[in-house]
Amino acid sequence: MSYRPRRIPEAEGLATAAWLRRRMDERRSVRRFSAEPVPEQIIRDAIAVASSAPSGAHQQPWTFVLVKDADVRRRIREAAETEERVSYAGRLGEEWLNALRPLGTDEHKPHLTDAPYLIVVFQQRFYLAADGTTRKHYYVDESVGIAVGMLISALHLSGLAALVHTPSPMRFLSEVLRRPRNEKAFAVIPVGYPAEDCQVPDLVRKPLGQVLVVV
Repeated sequence: MSYRPRRIPEAEGLATAAWLRRRMDERRSVRRFSAEPVPEQIIRDAIAVASSAPSGAHQQPWTFVLVKDADVRRRIREAAETEERVSYAGRLGEEWLNALRPLGTDEHKPHLTDAPYLIVVFQQRFYLAADGTTRKHYYVDESVGIAVGMLISALHLSGLAALVHTPSPMRFLSEVLRRPRNEKAFAVIPVGYPAEDCQVPDLVRKPLGQVLVVV
């Protein structure tokens, strides 16, 4: 059975687009989170939005692990900070470190335990059947990247803050969360309300004229 997309009236489309533009312009990455509880249903709905993303051959090559347990979050933070200490000590390279300095980031990652939830996103590099047979997945990076973008948007529009955190390497996430061999960590995303004293850099986004080319 085929599905026919609904066409909305032009005026409704224009109003929605303008509203989305205003709301998404308010989005900022947050590194200081409140421990205040967040309704889990918001997180589940945001993940459902992310899983509606387009994917190569409709293979949906993603897994979202919702981490609530405080001890598991602690273990993830400890492993991440171990890797980050090596990275900030020189593994990242001076050019990358210079680019990060204006943001004030370092090897300390309290957001991984302060936020009430972590969403760890895994790429399914190939399909792994119960009997051990495999099948190739296509356009995995592109598909999972789109899904994460939709996840961040859904969380923001639902009133939550998030941070796309990508410690490198991320093999420890597969080990801590006991993920199968076909999955590779893509990002760990703390989610919650911003801390009362949270401040973010006053970053200026490129104007539309610098990023849009009309031909």
